[in-house]
Amino acid sequence: MEEKTEYRIEHDSMGEVKVPADKYWAAQTERSHENFKIGVGIETMPREITKAFGYLKKAAAIANNALKPEKMTDEKLKAISQACDEVISGKLNEHFPLVVWQTGSGTQSNMNANEVIANRANELAGKKLCHPNDDINMSQSSNDTFPTALHIMAVEAIEDKLIPAVKTLIETFKKLEKENEGIVKSGRTHLQDAVPIQFSQEISGWRNSIELDVEMMQESVKYLSKLALGGTAVGTGLNAPKGFDVKVAQAVSELTGKKFETAPNKYHALTSKNELVFAHGAVKALAADMMKIANDVRWLASGPRDGLGEIYIPENEPGSSIMPGKVNPTQCEAVTMVAVQVMGNDAAIGFAASQGNFELNVFMPVIAYNFIQSCRLLAESIISFNNNCAVGIKANKQKMHDNLYNSLMLVTALNPYIGYENAAKTSHKAYEENISLKEACVQLGFLTAEKFDEVFHPEAMAGVEK
Repeated sequence: MEEKTEYRIEHDSMGEVKVPADKYWAAQTERSHENFKIGVGIETMPREITKAFGYLKKAAAIANNALKPEKMTDEKLKAISQACDEVISGKLNEHFPLVVWQTGSGTQSNMNANEVIANRANELAGKKLCHPNDDINMSQSSNDTFPTALHIMAVEAIEDKLIPAVKTLIETFKKLEKENEGIVKSGRTHLQDAVPIQFSQEISGWRNSIELDVEMMQESVKYLSKLALGGTAVGTGLNAPKGFDVKVAQAVSELTGKKFETAPNKYHALTSKNELVFAHGAVKALAADMMKIANDVRWLASGPRDGLGEIYIPENEPGSSIMPGKVNPTQCEAVTMVAVQVMGNDAAIGFAASQGNFELNVFMPVIAYNFIQSCRLLAESIISFNNNCAVGIKANKQKMHDNLYNSLMLVTALNPYIGYENAAKTSHKAYEENISLKEACVQLGFLTAEKFDEVFHPEAMAGVEK
């Protein structure tokens, strides 16, 4: 037997609405909840946006208390601050039911925050003290709050989730570099054999790629740190007191522990999302590098007998339901699938950012959804790849040695002694007749066996003296 839901009556400018009695949201949230049954239970507005609204609503109350104390009284500030702290902590997440696929300005999520905070503040105060619009939304508009929440969310995702994950992998690569110094293997370009390289040098390329990605993401944060709050409806700051934009940015900085400032041009801040496109571009660059690294690792680990087999990676789970003993590079596959998702998200964010019309972009929820998904998936896949694969990478020294000495590209070492064309003839003869480079070179009369041994040192080609 189903439990009977109890309701209370709430109202807005359009009339009365029935709202579940145990929820803090009110009429406008309920209308959205009923009108947008798209992705329910799957694509709820990201909780990181909900948290960001907690920060900005508390910051707005602090700024309003300083500038309009007759309206934002100390009593109201206290109750609102307590309610916002609960939003920030995630305690009230069940009261934020709205989906991503709603109004493109995020108005309904802004009102969801206003209603929840107002009702919880009133409950804490023990009386009807705060109004969603008049108090919680004081000096604000959905048009400047949602862009602000977007930027707060993006900065926190990059600084607190993504960069720490990448730095963990960087440290693992540094350790692997030290462990593999002096181990020489065949380099490869165009998926073909190339001249020798130290395995540590190959790993250093992985490391430096993601180090640069961190630098690019850090660079993007300085643009994301500019907040739209204070622009209100169209960027003019209508209904916000003078100095509100500066004070509210200062308050957000204090609450988050991160450096934010007011956007110098609010008309830009409301309608353009170029900072998010730029920042996600850096995130996509990381995804591209992780795709490359994961592919390198699974190519190098391919086998165990019929592939390159130059490294061992941890064997975490059986790889086949039909082939006993098969183990697959599953962590690499997870990383590459995430990279594909991030690249798709980047396209969505670019399209969405291009759709600003006049004074407002109305594709902001989909930007929020894709941006935070990219950061979350990348961070979690990198940690998983690090812990379940990268830390356990071991060089198969014998296979590296065998592949190296079997490579026809070692003939490059002979260029200074017999010239490029004769070296090419040596390589072709060795390949066609399935003989060694030494045999081919001697048979062609380019070098004596003794001279060949004197000048032919593959390890030295990678900077290692035997």
